[in-house]
Amino acid sequence: FYESFRKKKSPVRILVTGGSGLLGKAIEHVVTKQGGARDGEEWIFLSSKDANLTDLAQTRAIFEKHRPTHVIHLAAKVGGLYLHMKENLQFWRDNIRINDNVLHTAHEMNINRVVSCLSSCIFPDKTTYPIDETMIHNGPPHESNYGYSYAKRMIDVQNRGYRSQYGRKYTAVIPTNVFGPYDNFNKENGHVLSALINKTHTAKVEGSPLQVWGSGKPLRQFIYSLDIARLIIWVLREYEEVSPIILSVGEDDEISIKEAVEKIAETLEFKGEIVYDTTKSDGQIKKTASNAKLRSLLPDFEFTPFPQALKETCDWFLNNYDIARR
Repeated sequence: FYESFRKKKSPVRILVTGGSGLLGKAIEHVVTKQGGARDGEEWIFLSSKDANLTDLAQTRAIFEKHRPTHVIHLAAKVGGLYLHMKENLQFWRDNIRINDNVLHTAHEMNINRVVSCLSSCIFPDKTTYPIDETMIHNGPPHESNYGYSYAKRMIDVQNRGYRSQYGRKYTAVIPTNVFGPYDNFNKENGHVLSALINKTHTAKVEGSPLQVWGSGKPLRQFIYSLDIARLIIWVLREYEEVSPIILSVGEDDEISIKEAVEKIAETLEFKGEIVYDTTKSDGQIKKTASNAKLRSLLPDFEFTPFPQALKETCDWFLNNYDIARR
């Protein structure tokens, strides 16, 4: 479909929802600064300022305005572990609305290609490891963020419906723990790595101990946002299946929160005391994902080494401290 579009020289307009977030900004960087765009492509990056996607009329209006031929759907109501635990119902309702509005508006406008973004937290809490794409619906997700997780799972259900009833090529990607420039660095509601970068910076400036929530034992596969961006663009162009694909570094690259904290401290040259507050929840202890499917289709893809990606993220945070979400 994508290639036939290009051969006909029809305009290719790719609409990215959630365009001002971590992944949206990474895709924009790859497209505009790293030569990721192809001739004849127009990329449109939407933010929540452009339209409230929980509102169907606003969703339709923004699609009518830009008339996209392809959609990368990243927009979501998101938060850190502790905000999810407080507001599971709101995460469910807002994300169900956003996803249905985007997918059905795309269908109504005869857009044949949509790539949506899921999350590794959607996987069953009680499972065997490594987790793969076939296991998404094999049991309840972790209770801490069930509202968000079930809403994200429903994208897969809708994608299958649009494929079976209408032949649409709607699919989804499942990144593991993404980090990078433009992330939410808020100490309470940000993603774990970015929140820790902010906490470490503050502790260094104030000369105080670094307080880490939880034991530091949970294991995570961290993946750089620019790597995910390149992979999502590849999925848009080349991936033909309706079933989702996990976008992740390998199982061997999984590291503990404690190891991540120590690497952040080293990168930011924090020499103070590190204290683990074990009265705070750890969330899921592990959610190891297999990237075998990705590797079978894209064996030569090179991930940015974690220390380099972490340094680039820390540098961005320090250089953009005034504008960073924190």
